[in-house]
Amino acid sequence: MKVRQLTLWLLAGLTLGLAGCNTLAGAGKDIEQGGEAVQEAARDAQRQW
Repeated sequence: MKVRQLTLWLLAGLTLGLAGCNTLAGAGKDIEQGGEAVQEAARDAQRQW
């Protein structure tokens, strides 16, 4: 494999890897916000008892 082809493949892999990390990070934040909403609802329910 030529050096230029290898470099292009490495850059493509790196780009896809970084895109995947950003997607997972966004999903993690969404899940965290959902968990916080559930916790707040549980606190409200406890206060009403």
